[in-house]
Amino acid sequence: MEIRWLEAFIAVAEELHFGNAAIRLRMAKSPLSQVIRKLEHSVGTELFNRNTRSVELTSAGHAFLPHARMVLEDLELARQSVKVPEGVVYGHLSLGFTGVLNQRTLPRFTRAVRDTYPEIELSLVGRVMTQEAIAQLDAGTLDLAFVGLPIDSTRIETQLLLRERFGMVVPTGHPLVDQRHVELSMFSEDHFITPPIGGGSALYDDTIRACTNAGFYPIISQQITDPYMSMMLVATGVGVAYLPEGVRPVVPPGTAFVPLEGEPVYMNHGLAWSKIRGSTAREAFLGLVDEVLAEGL
Repeated sequence: MEIRWLEAFIAVAEELHFGNAAIRLRMAKSPLSQVIRKLEHSVGTELFNRNTRSVELTSAGHAFLPHARMVLEDLELARQSVKVPEGVVYGHLSLGFTGVLNQRTLPRFTRAVRDTYPEIELSLVGRVMTQEAIAQLDAGTLDLAFVGLPIDSTRIETQLLLRERFGMVVPTGHPLVDQRHVELSMFSEDHFITPPIGGGSALYDDTIRACTNAGFYPIISQQITDPYMSMMLVATGVGVAYLPEGVRPVVPPGTAFVPLEGEPVYMNHGLAWSKIRGSTAREAFLGLVDEVLAEGL
C-alpha cells in the first residue's frame, strides 16, 4: 500500500466525484480510477459504489476513511517532529462549532490553546450542527466539536461544559417585552424561527420539546441554520426565536432577550470527540478543559 493511494482515496471520499478528485490531485481521471482499484485490491474489498451517475462510500469505505486520514496525519506529524524542539506539543486540530451559540465557549478554548500550545494549528469549522458534528467526528474530518448534549452515539465521548437557561429573542416592539412574568406558553400564537427540521440540530429538538411541554406546537415561519441570522430575522419582524441566555450580550439592534418564568429549561453545551485514538494535540486540548472550566465561562 502506498501513501499516494491513501491520498487518492481520501480525495474521492471527500469529493464523491472522480473528476473533481482528479482535478484536486492534478492527475487524469483514468489513472485515479486505477489507483483506487489497486487500493481496493490491497485491502480486499470495494471501498466505493460507483455508477455513471454517482459515487458513494461502501460500509468498508466508511470504516477505512478515518484510519486513512490518521495515517496521513501521522506522516505529517513525523515531518513536523524534526523541526520542533523536543517536548513541544505540536500538530493540527479541526474544531467544529455552531456559531453565536458558542460565543462563550469558543473564544476561551481557542485562547487557551494559543497561549499554552502555540505550535498547535487550530482550524475552526463553523455552522456545524450536532448530528453533522457527530458524523464528521466519526469520519475523522473533525477532531473535536462543540455540540448540544445529550447525544446518541456509542462511538463519541463528550464532556459537559456549560448549561444556559433558555429564553426568547423577540422584536423590541413585541407586546411581551415589558411584561414582568413571561412564560413560553404565551408565545403559542407567534411565528417561530428555528434551525432546519431534520438538520440534526440539538437546538431544534430543544425548541420543539419545550413548546410541546408548554402545551402547544410552534408555528414555524422560517428555518435558518445560523442562530445569529435567526436573530436578524427576528429584528425584521419575521418571528421569534427560542435561544439560550448566552446570546443576550450579542442580540442585534431591534431585538430583545426575554427571560422565561416557570420550570427552567437548559441548553447543555458539550465538547465531543471520537473514541478512536487521537493525536497528542487533541489530548493536549482535552487536558485544558478542566483548567478553562475552573476559570469560568
